[in-house]
Amino acid sequence: MDNPRRALPSIEVTVAHLQRASNVAALPHDLLTAAARTTIDEARKRIEQGALLERSEILEQAEITANAVAGRLLQPMINATGILLHTNLGRAPLGTSTIDAIIHASGSTNLEYIIETGQRGSRHDHAGHLLALACGAEAGMIVNNNAAAVVLVLATLARGKEVVVSRGELVEIGGGFRVPEILAETSAQLIEVGTTNRTRLRDYEKVINDNTAMTLKVHASNYRMVGFTEATSVAELATLSVPVVVDAGSGLLDRDTPWLAQPPSWLADEPGIRQTLDDGASIVTFSGDKLLGGPQSGIIVGTRVLIERCKQHPLARALRCDKTTIAGLQAVAIAYLDRDASQIPLWQRATAEMSELRARGNAIINTTLSLDRVAVVDHEAAAGGGSLPGHTIPSLALAVVVSDVTSALRHLRTRHHIVAIARDGRVLCDLRSVGPGEDALIGAALADLIATFAP
Repeated sequence: MDNPRRALPSIEVTVAHLQRASNVAALPHDLLTAAARTTIDEARKRIEQGALLERSEILEQAEITANAVAGRLLQPMINATGILLHTNLGRAPLGTSTIDAIIHASGSTNLEYIIETGQRGSRHDHAGHLLALACGAEAGMIVNNNAAAVVLVLATLARGKEVVVSRGELVEIGGGFRVPEILAETSAQLIEVGTTNRTRLRDYEKVINDNTAMTLKVHASNYRMVGFTEATSVAELATLSVPVVVDAGSGLLDRDTPWLAQPPSWLADEPGIRQTLDDGASIVTFSGDKLLGGPQSGIIVGTRVLIERCKQHPLARALRCDKTTIAGLQAVAIAYLDRDASQIPLWQRATAEMSELRARGNAIINTTLSLDRVAVVDHEAAAGGGSLPGHTIPSLALAVVVSDVTSALRHLRTRHHIVAIARDGRVLCDLRSVGPGEDALIGAALADLIATFAP
């Protein structure tokens, strides 16, 4: 070709080609145009550097670029990692009753309206009240995540005052959320006591003064400290003259799990919100999308006086949740009040019997004839999402040997929207984090994987 630039298709031609490509045709015209322009610009640069490109090659690259755009859109995925609360995959799966409540709240609602009187009400009178009832608190309110809950409590109760925290609890959680930095942002003064591994009641007693706003106890929800350790309990801190605020993180409403037949052994060390309040905490904050099993949110429960102060703070409006989140949390709260764990997928999956998982695995293999090279193997699942660090849950996984593990995992993600894991040269799909309704999709994807990556 005398002029290599003649290989460059026009934007219109490239977009028309993409509109005929089944994997990206559904993308909006503007996104296809952006992908076409990016591809052509890159091709032009390569040609100027001496590359010889065919038009078909450029159009194929445009499909790849558009497909990458499609992959960045929010879309459903199947979590086959065995991590039940996978932060990168949206944490807690939502149940039918929660989804129905969210859908029903998509129109007009009584979010801030009192039906009986026709006067303005408060959005805190819905899910916040019910969750407080479910864990035995006087009052509760909802904000958009647990980090926001901690920020609001500190800004309301501790601005310009001292907050006493054990050195062993000055933690960092996901996304770089550090307790000392949050204290600084809310103009509270951090007072560190004790040592990294041991903090006693007398360490707190020594620093309490008229300018102390609270003691803050932060649950180590994403790590464990073992060995020569000692911590001061909430009950001990409650004997002091200042309020005890507890960031409980993972959000186990009640350590006795009355919504289950019996508490699972892997919950043995996890503090319950109800028990923390019974021990004397004035305020407890926790996540709505971890062990609570609801949509992303932060819950603040505690004494009525302090919760009312938080509701009146200017930040409460900036951090508040919308009607759909509140509706979803209301459904979750009602499930707990009904002691009905079947409405919460997290507890369905976390407590599924091994015999049930084995039956599901065998059924997937038996109903998909091409899966004769798939085995059901023992595996260990985990709560994830910064909950129950160091604890695992016995599980089972479907395992298949492939020629290229990295490519096979990418194939599952991009073609089947399944996130799996690799162990010892095999691709594993842990069934504990997979919903029963997704089993057929797992079977079809593994059949495709075997056909594509046979060793």
